[in-house]
Amino acid sequence: MRKPIIAGNWKMNNNIKDTQELLKGIKKAALDESVEVVVCPPYISLYEASKILDSTKIGIGAQNMHWEDKGAYTGEISPFMLKEIGCKYIIIGHSERRQYFGETDEMVNLKVKSALDNQMVPIICVGEDMEQREKGQTVVVVSEQVKKGISGLTPKQALSIVIAYEPIWAIGTGMSSKGEDANKVAQFIRDIIKDLFGERISEKVRILYGGSVNPNNIKEYMSQSDIDGALVGGASLKADDFIELVNYKK
Repeated sequence: MRKPIIAGNWKMNNNIKDTQELLKGIKKAALDESVEVVVCPPYISLYEASKILDSTKIGIGAQNMHWEDKGAYTGEISPFMLKEIGCKYIIIGHSERRQYFGETDEMVNLKVKSALDNQMVPIICVGEDMEQREKGQTVVVVSEQVKKGISGLTPKQALSIVIAYEPIWAIGTGMSSKGEDANKVAQFIRDIIKDLFGERISEKVRILYGGSVNPNNIKEYMSQSDIDGALVGGASLKADDFIELVNYKK
């Protein structure tokens, strides 16, 4: 039985004061303990978030990192630094990183391996844009991103990854993939993992959906056979909405 994950990607939103207010609102709620909860604030708020959530089961994640532990990489943050302040999760390969900052599948792979070497959980993002979707290239695009992103992992390492299917055309647009369509892609991703690492491991790896997830459609996704949670953007910036997402079973 795979434990569901609801992860909030705050992107470039919320200063430290906003972080304090949002997390205090989430912290005081009665959250479903059968769901793994993760919040991913901006870098400047990670330490504050870690302090606020120290006595809770809510996990802290970063939105990006460099693959080296230290070095002459101006403006970058290393997994070693993130781990030191309480981060357990790392979002890797988000479409915005790929689109705006030139992140490649090879860079994603380096970051995935580095995260695992530092005992952190990589949330690996994959997904197609609208043009690729309309041309029927979803399977080709997702397959390449998954295979290159997890290339060279051992079966033991593969057990620790999380993959988030986020169709680019659905991120922040208000459009969202139908639950059945998203599940077909999740099943395809699971089949790739099965081919690479075997059925036992493929059945344990958690696959999330992301792309305009909100309290009104969360149950549609969570009712699918191969979707194990959600990577949420805008709806994670409001305490009431995020709480409702976490408590989708109620």
